[in-house]
Amino acid sequence: MAAPLIVIVTPALADANNGNWQTAWRWSRLLAGHYRTRIVKTWQPGEHPEAVALLALHARRSAASIAAWGETHPGRGLGVVLTGTDLYRDINEDAGAQRSLALAQQLVVLQEEGPKALPPSCRGKTRVIFQSTTTRQALQKTGQHLRAVMVGHLREEKSPQTLFEAARLLRDRHDIHIDHIGEALDPALGEQARATMADCPGYRWLGGLPHEATRRRIQRAHLLIHCSRMEGGAHVLMEAVCSGTPVLASRIPGNVGMLGADYGGYFPLGDAAALAQLLRQCREDMGRASSRISALRAKCALRAPLFAPAAEQAGLLALLQELTKP
Repeated sequence: MAAPLIVIVTPALADANNGNWQTAWRWSRLLAGHYRTRIVKTWQPGEHPEAVALLALHARRSAASIAAWGETHPGRGLGVVLTGTDLYRDINEDAGAQRSLALAQQLVVLQEEGPKALPPSCRGKTRVIFQSTTTRQALQKTGQHLRAVMVGHLREEKSPQTLFEAARLLRDRHDIHIDHIGEALDPALGEQARATMADCPGYRWLGGLPHEATRRRIQRAHLLIHCSRMEGGAHVLMEAVCSGTPVLASRIPGNVGMLGADYGGYFPLGDAAALAQLLRQCREDMGRASSRISALRAKCALRAPLFAPAAEQAGLLALLQELTKP
């Protein structure tokens, strides 16, 4: 007898190589052996009629598929996974996203601060499922300079301007190197990256790289920089944490929900001067046993079990048990 079929709707497929696609692809692998899966960009009535549940990534961008399933299968088998733009923008102003919340049998957020952004009426059907990644061995780092890396496509939500400004504040520090990985989804931000690279010897914009190459660069870096304005639960944070690379992150709910309220590597959103100062401090005490980097790495190690594949798989199976029960 064939395993039950789950349809996973994601607004981005493999060619986008973004967080939504990574989540959908990983979930299909974690569910193998328990369920069959189909990853689609949209779902319409009549497609995959044998499906027992639909998991939709993104309340706004997948709103049409969510509405179609809700009308066809009222009150049954519908899970909606909320992204950062859902939680921190769209559910407050977009009618499609709001309807997705109402139709969902279960809501999923990807970090522990997420439920606080939801209307109280929705919190009872909300569960936290941390995303997961493989653990990588921490690599030996050079002592000659500090190398930091920022990973994220160049778009407004990732606040790359904060990094550009910090790089300019550090342009005379030849012992601090910053690599920036990501496609220029906003051409104007790509031009700003090129201008920053021309003016700042320590800053390099590398454009988009394959996922494996990006992970290797994270492993080799002393620090990951994460400047985002809004996040639902960034893949790159857990990839850094599980590679032994600590993080300097904007203090926003999506980052605090991943790294913990007491984490010592935050800077205020958009505060390039504070980011630059953290990078200077990390460089200046790099050789000490009790360095800031060592302290941040220890904090990250405490969070790493949250991002284990077995934990994510258990959360998914519990979700689907709830969605498919008679």
